[in-house]
Amino acid sequence: MDLDQIRTFDRIAQDKSFTKAAARLNVTQATVSMRMRALEELLGVTLFHRGRTITLTDQGMTFLPYARRILGAAQEAKEALRRSERGRVSIGSLRSLVTPLITESLLRFQAKYPSVDVVIHEGRQSQIATMLHEREIELGILCWPNLDPLVTDLEPLLVMRERVPLVATPAIVAELGPNPRIDDVLKRVPRLISIPWWQVYPDPALALFRRAAVSVELPTGPARRLATKGEGVGFFVMSAVAGDIAEGRLAEIRPVDVDPIHRDIAMVVRHQGVLDREMLRDFAVEIAAECQAAGTILESSILP
Repeated sequence: MDLDQIRTFDRIAQDKSFTKAAARLNVTQATVSMRMRALEELLGVTLFHRGRTITLTDQGMTFLPYARRILGAAQEAKEALRRSERGRVSIGSLRSLVTPLITESLLRFQAKYPSVDVVIHEGRQSQIATMLHEREIELGILCWPNLDPLVTDLEPLLVMRERVPLVATPAIVAELGPNPRIDDVLKRVPRLISIPWWQVYPDPALALFRRAAVSVELPTGPARRLATKGEGVGFFVMSAVAGDIAEGRLAEIRPVDVDPIHRDIAMVVRHQGVLDREMLRDFAVEIAAECQAAGTILESSILP
């Protein structure tokens, strides 16, 4: 069985004609017939009812989706080889960090490497860790330390600490005054917004959830919408709400009886050897520069 046979089989199935398939494939009708005889002999079945109209047999219908998977896999492999010839980097990141850490660094990277293919995956902690473990990506950005017991072979290039402020609309913050207690906050805005930023929720956040009359767990976009409409209060990582705070849509609440909360994230690889690829190292350095602007660097082996 070869790809020419599979491709010819698929073409006949689409055109319902040996003659049309031959024209589409730019081969003779005799070649098409020969390929199909060879394929049918190999499979030990008849794939087509031959007559004035060409139709698939039951065996042909059964084989068709498998044939198309083979063709699809072959095309994917060809594309992967083409990409590897001109260069390719693949990175995975928590969804909340794609915009603040990767967008600008990607623009600078592409200016330096205009012909290199870049693949950016986004997902949750376990998804990014699994992609690293299975070598689908070369570099990942995730919460640190990684608590996934099945993925322990990750090396941090950089660890960044990011503030997680409690935010609401400026009008609500003004009503609460400069030194509110958390009970004052929950009386004014009883709905607490929960976002799965962490692998394990910090104790202050858990205590707050227990005291809230109502809590709702949402993805970042809807959660920000709820907060900016004055319909909820919640802990947001600073990178997610920095623009809203700067433009006056949200403001930080600093309850006197709640300890500050932070989240640590890391840029990780499976082993330092991947940085021998200059282009990947350059991309990592660009992302590290964005990390410096977004939070406090706790440790780094990538920054000068």
